[in-house]
Amino acid sequence: MSEDVTDLIMQDHREVESLFEKLQREPDVRAGLTPILVTLLAAHSRAEEAEVYPAARNEAGEAEDVAHSQEEHLLADRLLAELSECDPYSAEYGDKLAEVVEAVSHHVEEEESTVLPGIRDRLDDARRAELGKAFLKSRQEHLGDMPQDITRDELRRQAANADIPVGDKDKEALRRTLDQHADS
Repeated sequence: MSEDVTDLIMQDHREVESLFEKLQREPDVRAGLTPILVTLLAAHSRAEEAEVYPAARNEAGEAEDVAHSQEEHLLADRLLAELSECDPYSAEYGDKLAEVVEAVSHHVEEEESTVLPGIRDRLDDARRAELGKAFLKSRQEHLGDMPQDITRDELRRQAANADIPVGDKDKEALRRTLDQHADS
């Protein structure tokens, strides 16, 4: 298995796409599979935000693309929280799943065409492997987390990655500020 962070991220992307297909094709698995999707994406996002985005921004010169990707994470977090609250057998669930698939698929496409190539081109093999190990460790620590479980420090990191000034706001004020950016 590759330790290159870009390969690891794309491996997660393929796994998420597979889960999307299964959730869309087989409504009877939604109750059991939705928490897996939501926690996998939450762990993936927190690991990117903590380990990959700062390096992409500061070392690979991808500040603008990282800020955009982070804003897409904000939207995905909100949509995933809403999906996790839906009755998996309702029409509302199908509509919300379609929103999640559209938003996450768009994010994956953009990230794989901007941020990841920048990392691959501008960071050497050893640095990408170092980031891969850090990404996997962080991802493992967050497996089982729901988007709602995010900490104040993680919200502050999201704001920094997206170049959103937040000052010294409390957790709920941070969440509201980031939600406003997710909507824009």
